[in-house]
Amino acid sequence: MRANRVWWGLVVLMLPTLLVAMDMTALLLALPQLSADLGATNLQQLWISDSYGLMVAGLVITMGTLGDRIGRRRLLMIGGAAFAVLSVVAAFAVDPLMLIVTRALLGVAGATLAPSTLALITNMFRDERQRGRAIAIWATCQFTGGALGPVLAGFLLQRFWWGSVFLVAVPAMALLLLAGPVLLPEFRSDRAGRLDLADVGLSLAAVLLLVYGIKQLTVESVPVVPAVALVVGAALGSLFVRRQLRLRTPLLDLRLLRNRPFTAVIVALVLAGVAMAGTGLLVTQYLQSVLGFSPVMSAVLFAPMGLGVAVGTMAAPALTRWMPQTTAIAGGLVASALGSLLLVGVDGPGALPLVVIGIAVLALGTGPLFALGTGLVVGSVPPERAGSAASMSETGNYFGGSLGFALLGLVAAVVYRSRMDGLSDSLAGAIAAGQRLPADRGAELLHQARAAFTASLHLTGVIAAVVFAGSAVLVHTLRQTNRSTPATLPTYETTRS
Repeated sequence: MRANRVWWGLVVLMLPTLLVAMDMTALLLALPQLSADLGATNLQQLWISDSYGLMVAGLVITMGTLGDRIGRRRLLMIGGAAFAVLSVVAAFAVDPLMLIVTRALLGVAGATLAPSTLALITNMFRDERQRGRAIAIWATCQFTGGALGPVLAGFLLQRFWWGSVFLVAVPAMALLLLAGPVLLPEFRSDRAGRLDLADVGLSLAAVLLLVYGIKQLTVESVPVVPAVALVVGAALGSLFVRRQLRLRTPLLDLRLLRNRPFTAVIVALVLAGVAMAGTGLLVTQYLQSVLGFSPVMSAVLFAPMGLGVAVGTMAAPALTRWMPQTTAIAGGLVASALGSLLLVGVDGPGALPLVVIGIAVLALGTGPLFALGTGLVVGSVPPERAGSAASMSETGNYFGGSLGFALLGLVAAVVYRSRMDGLSDSLAGAIAAGQRLPADRGAELLHQARAAFTASLHLTGVIAAVVFAGSAVLVHTLRQTNRSTPATLPTYETTRS
């Protein structure tokens, strides 16, 4: 009976995991409609879409440690209740400013959910094999939610108004609030990291400035503001690191990075996030602007990327029956590199099958990293610090995604502009300009722009393949370290209060 209760508890934890991921991506399709209804400017649209993710990234470190201190279930319940209420407020926002503020507050609530769910799994599943399977399910929900967000939004927008995208979260959070106190255990520790306001402020400011600067690199024509944000964010981050290393009970235990396998997995998670976000950005634009599919159909065709991660994460625990965890992770990353190389051949009539197969294989190969790697990260710390470790893993994912959007997006923009010889700065601009030109000149410009964008997709595929292959080498080094130092990932006695 107790075993069934634990698995039912996992089902409850899947709800916030799925919804936080969906909320990251679902707004992409709803943005044009809500912007028209609310009269949002381009700058306001940017903040409507980014404010949620920025706050999640900025506060996930603090929330991981806060859950360790006040209780992970308690923080999860508080965050779930706030998420439900704020989702209703967002659905009925009457102007852009109200929606921007509400989305930022939703990000605060969302930051409580991700580390709490992952940390609770470590408390609920003491058996290593069962815990690995549970983390695989958790990772599956996280990435499937990100893939299904635009698809669900597309179907909702065909029948309802844009606010329905937010209201989806309400019944799920209500179920979490009803079932959570019954099915989920409480866990807190007096040995958790301390919550000093200076530490919280430094971590929040550093992460917000760094993520903002990275995102704006591809938006600003003159990158002075993003560059300043990056420099200041890096300076604050360095100050935060020095403070954490001096404290006996830091907000974020950076001493864990002395553990080479722990550090290797964190770096691999960041690099995988870079490659996936960058290829995802280019592929979604390719489907719409080059192949000419509608936003809804593009979301459906892009779904294999999320589903590939889901299959890979679910299959990862089974792979460990025949091979070491690190071998499964490295092998998966090699498969991701091969999937990325398929994008290099995308062109002409056979482009669509290559795109779909490429992103599916790419995503499938990352599954073992996200499932088993996350388990290695959380399993390398005592249970009372699991929230802090989970927050490091989540922060790595957010940084990887932001870096991927900015860096690979920037590389793609440079390739595109070099191919266009000053005729156009972006594919969207070329499409708009082509509609104003005579038919033959417009068709010629559009053909050249699509060829230039396809070239940028090819280079992105090459870069992603190199990133995945480098990550595989890094994880191979981890395997060698484990062989030479079998106690690298220590076990700890647990205390529950």
